[in-house]
Parts: sequence; structure tokens; C-alpha cells
Amino acid sequence: MPKDLAKFAKDNGVKYFMISYTDLFGGQRAKLVPAQAIADMTEDGAGFAGFATWLDLTPAHPDLIAVPDTDSVIQLPWKPEVAWVAATATMEGELVRQAPRNVLKALIDEAAKDGLRVKTGVEPEFFLLSADGARISDEYDTAEKPCYDQQAIMRRYDVIAEICDHMLALGWKPYQNDHEDANGQFEMNWEYDDVLATADKHSFFKFMVRSVAEKHGLRATFMPKPFKGLTGSGCHAHISVWDLDGKKNAFADKNAELGLSERGRHFLGGIMKHASALAAITNPTVNSYKRINAPRTSSGATWAPNTVTWTGNNRTHMVRVPGPGRFELRLPDGAANPYLLQAVIIAAGLDGVRSKADPGKRYDIDMYQDGHKVKGAPKLPLNLLDALREYDRDKTLKSMMGDEFSNAYIKLKHREWDSFVSHFSRWEHENTLDV
Repeated sequence: MPKDLAKFAKDNGVKYFMISYTDLFGGQRAKLVPAQAIADMTEDGAGFAGFATWLDLTPAHPDLIAVPDTDSVIQLPWKPEVAWVAATATMEGELVRQAPRNVLKALIDEAAKDGLRVKTGVEPEFFLLSADGARISDEYDTAEKPCYDQQAIMRRYDVIAEICDHMLALGWKPYQNDHEDANGQFEMNWEYDDVLATADKHSFFKFMVRSVAEKHGLRATFMPKPFKGLTGSGCHAHISVWDLDGKKNAFADKNAELGLSERGRHFLGGIMKHASALAAITNPTVNSYKRINAPRTSSGATWAPNTVTWTGNNRTHMVRVPGPGRFELRLPDGAANPYLLQAVIIAAGLDGVRSKADPGKRYDIDMYQDGHKVKGAPKLPLNLLDALREYDRDKTLKSMMGDEFSNAYIKLKHREWDSFVSHFSRWEHENTLDV
């Protein structure tokens, strides 16, 4: 049975609910609703002007009604009088099919038709910056190879431990936190789950990290490449597929290469087949392509792919298979929309299963050192425009994601690109003033 939010409020001392939905650009939109009004909101939803957010709507459209998904409710550990609840976006009683959470739910239902239940874990990386966002917050975090630096993580212990304590209290089963490969960069991991639960947690995690950082006078950013010369922030996804009761891993076959079953290979084949188009979703900003096409960083490696290749337990490729029954997609970055990231994984993988896609040749070389020796493997898009064009050409992936979503996404993202290229930059003045 769905949770009774009025009772939840009474039992847990909640005074307000944040009824939240995520728009096409990953913006988290919410209304703060007093607990006394939540029963009506659970039934009728909270009204929004959809045009005022990043959705392909006009001021003439009716209200977007965000109906709380009561099973998703999370009490804010850092402010327990408030609870967050993800919402289903509707309009005049119909689903808003371009809304990211609705896109994901439709694909979960589509996978279920094939008897498949997708589970994922994500590895979001982020930087802790000064309050104005201008610099790394820790002036002593200057090591050439800062990854796993124990002094640096302890200097930010108050922030990292508070976030991890909150995840423990929420029952997410976090299992490790570390200082990442760039100065000022961190990663926190929690247990994998069904894709909708992972997406809701991922969305809430970004909100929580930013909120706790602000509480400590800092700013957290998931921007893919905030600093030239430093490793960018990825959001690697670990993917496995199970039968519908979640008991048997459909990817696992101990007798197969790398322990990946035939269906697992086909799912991987779908990821490889659609990789260039996939990037428009997994790497959704202009800045994203400064991460996946970056020159070698100060630590010695970008830890990001730029070619469509797969391997065993080797971190220099787009996909690695670190163990039986699962694989890691290393393409996504910190800007990825939590719901669209999961949706496009299912869409590409499910098409691979249905079309029996072959993932192609496995490479076990060091791509950073010997990638030039690989012939025939596609390069990932060089910029957002190229990625959008690849996505627009991929009729199968667009259809799997839903025509209403795909048309809206391409339209608004092209506007973003146009805004970017019309901007006059400092580089232009420095390099072409005297041309």
C-alpha cells in the first residue's frame, strides 16, 4: 500500500514536504507544502507552470500537476522537520511523457515485458569549492597525485562524514568514501538497487551534498570539468539485469567469457551500438566534452573514455567488466540527469537484447597509452552538438526513449548550444583581437 504522508508526518515530526520533480536539464523543482495540506496534495498534486522550468511547454499550457510518489518519501536528515518526495508529472490527468522520471518508469515497464529487472549503482564525483565557486575549498589540497589522499579527506571530514552518516541513517548502505583523482574532488558510494530507487537516491544525493556543503560554508559542484588540467567528475554506472523477482542475475554465467551471459553480452552490445547517441544523455552539457576529450591531466590520466571500446577489469575503456554478472559504464559524468541516465541505459541495453547485438571485439590494452593502435572503433562525440546530431540520427534509441521526450530534449538542447556559440569568450579576445 502507498504510504500515508499525513501519518508519516505525524509519526516523524515532519512539518513540511518538498514535492519535487526533475526537468529535462536535471533541475530539481519543488514546492514546500505544510504537513496539514499534504493529504490533499497526495490526491490532487501540486501545481506548477511547466514553462517556467526546462520542459518543452508554453505559458498557454495548463498547470503541470506533480503528484507525490509516496513510496519515495525521504525525511531530510539534516533538517528532519522537512521531507522530500519525488513526484509524477501529469497534465489534465495524463502523464507528461517528456518528464524524466516518467521516461524512466515507461522503460522499466518495457523491460518487464521481456522479463527483465535492471539494477544499477552509481558513483557520483563532485568538487568541494569555496562559497563563491571560484576555487578549491582546501588550500592545502595541492598534491600532483591526490587520489585517496588521507590527509585531504580528513580535512573535509566534517562534510563527508555528515553526508555518509545521513546515508547510513536512511538505510542506503554506503560502503566507502574517498578523495578522488583531482584536487578538491570526492566520491561517495552506496549499495546498488532497482533503477528507479537508484535514480531517486541519486537525485536526493545531489540535493543533500549541496545542502550539507552550504551548511559548512562551501559549495559542491557536479560540473563535469570545472578546472582545466584536473580530472573531471564522472558518474560511472554499474549495471546488472535480473529476472522479475530479483533473485536470479540474468547477466551471470560462470562458464561464459568474463562471467557475462549471452543476454548480458547482448545488453552490452546495445550500449556499444548506441554509444555515440547515448552521450547526448549521459554527457548532457557543453562542459561535458571537456572531460571525455581532455588531454592528459596533472595526475597522469583523465579516467574518462573517448573511444567506444570495452574490456575486462581495465579502467581505460568506455565499458569494463570487473566481475561476473555486471559491467561498468564509464561514460556518464556528474551533469547526467539521474532519471535520464538510467532510462537511456535501459533503452540501449534492451534494444541490444531484442536485436541480439554483438558488443564487438574486446580490447585489453591500455587505451591511454596504446589507443591509437585501435582501428575501426568509433570515437565519442567531440562536443554537445555532435552528440545531439548522433542522438537525432539514432531513430531506434529516440523511439525507445519516447518521441515526445526525444523531440523536446533535442529542441531545448539545441537552444542551449546556440546560446553557447553566440557567447563571446575571453579566448576570442585574447587570440583574435589583432587578426
